[in-house]
Amino acid sequence: MSKSTDESKDIFTECKKNTENFFNEIDKSSPVYHQIATDIQKSYLEAWKNVINSSIALQQEYAIKSGLNLNMPEETMKAIQNMMERATTAYQNQNKIVFDSTGTSKKVFDAFSENTKIFASLNKNMMELMASGMKNYTQN
Repeated sequence: MSKSTDESKDIFTECKKNTENFFNEIDKSSPVYHQIATDIQKSYLEAWKNVINSSIALQQEYAIKSGLNLNMPEETMKAIQNMMERATTAYQNQNKIVFDSTGTSKKVFDAFSENTKIFASLNKNMMELMASGMKNYTQN
């Protein structure tokens, strides 16, 4: 029987090959998912921006047509500016938390990957020691 035929029936070779194919498919689709998420976020933000701007324009038109006084006290203007500054700061803080947690998560996955390699190496060394001991035992 040829070596290539034996390899094709080897369960470990087959598992490795199929696992590699699986992760290659994930690698190919990841940019698509990223683009979809980005597009959805842009659409969501654009929709909210349109809702807010439409609401402001409608209220402004109503106020003008009703002859309402559009001047506001300095305290009201400062309150609106303060509210928007706080909303912007909250958004910036949220982004910082997301960026920091993303960096931390990457470090955790990197450590997990490295520990897995070390654990596999340790298991391999233990297996070789046990196999050597079994071989010596069976030869005696």
